[in-house]
Amino acid sequence: MDQITLGGGCFWCLEACYAELRGVSKVESGYAAGHTPSPSYQQVCSGGTGHAEVVQVTLDPSVVSVRDLLRVFFTLHDPTTKDRQGNDVGTQYRSIVLYHSAEQKAAADEVMAQAAAEGWWPAPLVTQVQAYDPGNYFAAEKHHQDYYSRNPEQGYCSFVIKPKVGKIRSKYVNL
Repeated sequence: MDQITLGGGCFWCLEACYAELRGVSKVESGYAAGHTPSPSYQQVCSGGTGHAEVVQVTLDPSVVSVRDLLRVFFTLHDPTTKDRQGNDVGTQYRSIVLYHSAEQKAAADEVMAQAAAEGWWPAPLVTQVQAYDPGNYFAAEKHHQDYYSRNPEQGYCSFVIKPKVGKIRSKYVNL
């Protein structure tokens, strides 16, 4: 098993989409790349901790590759808007890849170059790519885990997450 940690807006959206993919055994919502130990959701949302909302994805590389997960990542959220995803604004919503190995960093650089060369987005990518620091990752509170699967009829889930899950299901049918 392997892990990669990704931030691209609200962690509920990323978690719901990655949980759909074959070869992904676990998706945990959390906070990373900040300066406050063990922050709460309220602290992160204040913007004062420096953390990004992230998901830590556990994958079986014999079933799904990190490159595939990164391709999903760069189509799932808008990596061209600094500190923003839709109506969610703040540094906690930044686009960030926290790689766990040199191979993952190379994969992130490669997929970002592919996205730029093929014009996946009309503007340059602003995604941060940095090494994962296990001492600076904190799992989100229990009520944030599996949020979409537990609250599918909640407004945000219906209007924001559900369309993203549908997009991933239709675009990545082989995953």
